[in-house]
Amino acid sequence: MAKDKIAYVCSNCGQESPKWIGKCPACGQWNTFKEIKVAPSSTPKTAAARGGLSAGTSAQSSALHAGKVLRLRDISSKDDPRIDMHDAELNRVLGGGLVPGSIVLLGGEPGIGKSTLSLQTMLNMPEKKILYVSGEESAHQLKMRAERLGGENENFLLLTENSLETIFDHIKEVQPELIVIDSIQTISTEDVESSAGSIAQVRECASALLRFAKTSGVPVILIGHITKEGTLAGPKILEHIVDTVIQFEGDQHYMYRILRSIKNRFGSTAELGIYEMLQNGLRQVSNPSELLLTQDRDGLSGIAITSAIEGIRPFLVETQALVSTAAYGTPQRSATGFDQRRLNMLLAVLEKRVGFKLAQKDVFVNIAGGLRVTDLAMDLSVIAAVLSSNVDTPIESGWCMAGEVGLSGEVRPVNRIEQRIAEAEKLGFTDMIIPKYNLQGFDKNKYSIRLHPVRKVEEALRAIFG
Repeated sequence: MAKDKIAYVCSNCGQESPKWIGKCPACGQWNTFKEIKVAPSSTPKTAAARGGLSAGTSAQSSALHAGKVLRLRDISSKDDPRIDMHDAELNRVLGGGLVPGSIVLLGGEPGIGKSTLSLQTMLNMPEKKILYVSGEESAHQLKMRAERLGGENENFLLLTENSLETIFDHIKEVQPELIVIDSIQTISTEDVESSAGSIAQVRECASALLRFAKTSGVPVILIGHITKEGTLAGPKILEHIVDTVIQFEGDQHYMYRILRSIKNRFGSTAELGIYEMLQNGLRQVSNPSELLLTQDRDGLSGIAITSAIEGIRPFLVETQALVSTAAYGTPQRSATGFDQRRLNMLLAVLEKRVGFKLAQKDVFVNIAGGLRVTDLAMDLSVIAAVLSSNVDTPIESGWCMAGEVGLSGEVRPVNRIEQRIAEAEKLGFTDMIIPKYNLQGFDKNKYSIRLHPVRKVEEALRAIFG
């Protein structure tokens, strides 16, 4: 009988080594090599062989050309029709729907709603035969959750199983059109002699499922755990294997959940989906601007509204700031939902170019609603909110702004200004501060909202506070 081999694999990048080493030569991380047992090579790769089985005739063309050398001009560039998930937010993040034969990894913190999102979406797709494989929960638990979500689907098939070989046997038997694995860390294969969730198990199971998806055309959705640092658990190669990585994030103390694309081979990674967590499941937020703004802002200092864009969606975001005298020797700088380093840069610009002394004051900035926005057009609203709190003077209701601030104090132009203006006008805002350079080739007469073009931060603050 062949003897098992011992190998060492980096938990960060998947680099293999015949012996343990302290520093990974591929990614440079220390103490990341873990010991795994490699099964004898004489035994056939059961999971890999079954993973290559075609499960139907849905996309035989993808398997038809596998392993063949083709001329580029002979390959059809016609896109396969995407699968409608009956969820506008999820379709947007995926790039227009689920691509046949693709493999999607959904990650997020425990209790954030990953299983709820996937189960709710699958129950709303009665036209597809769906196999939901759960390795974490019992059938009774999933039935109770499905009743709470209020969905019903005659073609929804449930399997509680942890063995990959058994899962492939059931796939061959029922011929599903879409598969959900909840979660990939609980699935194990007989080819690897280690516990479920180990680096080797996750890598082998994901590879077998990828081979199955590409040869059969059946899309696979994997639900994955994350580490305490917030990254997806398992080897980094797991993210390289899949076609799309989407992150479900949000604070459990807020009712909003954000679906963000980290990697997408079939669409943009700048898209954003917003949900509201309710007692009976997740509700799509089609107009987040109305929910993210405080209804009564009159007389409140330190609040500024900006027109931001994430992906193709414009929405208005409320920036809150609090400036107070430092109670201790070292002033604090804290930002929630905004880049801490960019806040420090904007405070330096405010002190150097505008002349406001904030060196001995605590500054706290918060993006309302639990959002994390990376749009550079937020700069102007952050500066306006900080100054409003500093002088304890509220910004008039009906004013919003959008503009990037440079180190010399200039207000730089932002992209897609017309969509930002239209969103502000739709929600009833009367005045908007925009960069002056955005007026080139722009007809402002078609909008009823008053536009205030500015070149420098001083001009913007003068327009706001008079």
